[in-house]
Amino acid sequence: MRNYKGYETVEEREIAELNSKGTVLRHEKTGARVILMENDEENKVFYIGFRTPPVDSTGSPHIVEHTVLCGSERFPVKDPFIELAKGSLNTFLNAMTYPDKTVYPVASCNDKDFQNLMHVYLDAVFYPNIYKEEKIFRQEGWHYEMESPEDELTLNGVVYNEMKGAFSSPDDVLEREILNSLFPDTAYSFESGGDPEVIPELTYEKFLDFHRRYYHPSNSYIYLYGNMDMAEKLDFLDREYLSKFDHLAVESGIGRQKPFEQVKEIRKNYPISEGESEEGNTYLSISKVVGSSLDAELYIAFQILDYALCSAPGAPLKQALIEAGIGTDVYSIFDEGIRQTYFSVIAKNADLQQKQEFLNTYRRELEKLAKKGLDKKSLYAGLNYFEFKHREADFGSYPKGLMYGLQMLDSWLYDDNKPFIHVEANETYAVLKKKIEEGYFEELIRKYLLDNEHGCIVVLTPEKGLTAKRDKALADKLQAYKETLSAKEIERIVEETKALKAYQEEGDTPEALSCIPHLTREDIRKEAEGYVNYFAPEGSKVGAKTYVYSLSSQKLDFSSGGGDASAELSPEEEETLLIRMQDFAENFQDGRFSDVYSLKNNLDFILENRSNQSRQTRLKELLSSDQKDVKGYRAGEPGVVIYSTDGYENIAASDVTCEMISNRKYEPSDVENNSMVKPG
Repeated sequence: MRNYKGYETVEEREIAELNSKGTVLRHEKTGARVILMENDEENKVFYIGFRTPPVDSTGSPHIVEHTVLCGSERFPVKDPFIELAKGSLNTFLNAMTYPDKTVYPVASCNDKDFQNLMHVYLDAVFYPNIYKEEKIFRQEGWHYEMESPEDELTLNGVVYNEMKGAFSSPDDVLEREILNSLFPDTAYSFESGGDPEVIPELTYEKFLDFHRRYYHPSNSYIYLYGNMDMAEKLDFLDREYLSKFDHLAVESGIGRQKPFEQVKEIRKNYPISEGESEEGNTYLSISKVVGSSLDAELYIAFQILDYALCSAPGAPLKQALIEAGIGTDVYSIFDEGIRQTYFSVIAKNADLQQKQEFLNTYRRELEKLAKKGLDKKSLYAGLNYFEFKHREADFGSYPKGLMYGLQMLDSWLYDDNKPFIHVEANETYAVLKKKIEEGYFEELIRKYLLDNEHGCIVVLTPEKGLTAKRDKALADKLQAYKETLSAKEIERIVEETKALKAYQEEGDTPEALSCIPHLTREDIRKEAEGYVNYFAPEGSKVGAKTYVYSLSSQKLDFSSGGGDASAELSPEEEETLLIRMQDFAENFQDGRFSDVYSLKNNLDFILENRSNQSRQTRLKELLSSDQKDVKGYRAGEPGVVIYSTDGYENIAASDVTCEMISNRKYEPSDVENNSMVKPG
């Protein structure tokens, strides 16, 4: 096993299905957990995460996530990530608060950009300006607001307002109530994002204590994925950040909920407008705890069962509830991203009096399926769907390295020795394929959905005027509080309101802005030479982070498997061509040579469009097959594709003169498909 200075190598293995070499490390001084995923992927990913179980519903995890991104020791601007993004080629830049963890991921194909993003994120989480400036907490978390002593006392704050919106959404309310109700004796019983009624209980000192307790290397999970010098990155991590700390015993473990003796029932209201009907707007749900996220087989099996029961065409449980007239939208959820996973069935747009019929239909249909068996075709379809997504790394627009890393946290967060169990899934799929014929999935229904009392029934009913009622209760509470304040205390709130607004309106100093690392033209142009091929037609608009062109060391052959030579026109395109030529033949007049050029342009457009579509298909096939000789490059920002160079690529827009682009001097050079281009 390879050794890295300052780190203990815990495990090293080839992960063939991800074309990666996986290494598990532990930082010797602090105990920080590190995973390296070495491969040829140019879209590099880094994240640092922390286990952050809430101890109440004041929203500490969420508010800390917001505030650490408001400036740090080395990057003291108010919003370093807005400034950084202005000159970044990142393919992902975000931060996420979960029920039990907070994660800060970045991704970029550019080496210098990737290093910059890592540096700013690490400084943000370990050395945020929250200890120097209380206004950051008040801006992002919550604060009393009053512009004059005569004004009403109100509450404001970014997270506070965000969570007020979340607590008004019935889907969010239902999901939250299910999670809280299933695990009442654990951290999952609290709202990590913050309950608007509880957020104002969070003091500045308790907020800082949360950061001190959890944002320490000893409680961190660090992940690096892609084609990079791992030794260099590890040395940077150790030298600049990890070694500055000593080991700390952090109590952040996620406890297990003791199983219930019987299913619990909870009823809550949610607000609707005066124009909405309370009839047909109730949510009915039943949820059951399903084992552990550390059970790799169950982790995948319930995703397949979820599909077979409620998502497949003619899914039996969904169909039974719809045919019984219970709701107009029936769906299921399998949440595998927490320590104890759970499965929910939800009927939306139902009525309260249908609750018992909902439960009876749920049980009756599951008993029938457990006894007579599930449709094998649906099970195979579900298994094939999830296996295909795994094998093809089908994550939509998200970098696959990021999604692998987040999936690892589904086990790594709860067991240091099991980071890879969910990304090494080929063997599990093979085992489950055999078990389809052995009654395994029917037994899952019996064990977890029928004979399991660890569950909850959550009913969400609509209530008109609830928002107004809550707003009035809050206003009355704030008015009552204001009446207890002295004139001096009221004046202090007024002054703090003004001071916060002044702080928000004040710009960053040039000295602070100069600290933000930016890419130079030289950094951007460190690309290999090769043969260029375009994904989009010239003159077309492309969005940020979409593929624009590819480079390959050899010319690409498009004569087979799609491409120019094999491109066949569709019947619609053939008909359009025929109509254009007939119209030309019937209406052509001597002297109207412009008609000839119009016909040529029309025909060229149709043929070029078909050629481009075929070329795009072939390029995407080459990229998705992980062919090492072909690399795709994405747009850093939205723009228009031009197949030419003019010698002015390194000149800023402000430096362009009329003389440069006069008709006499301006001579662009076409860069055609499959032509050789040099770096830069």
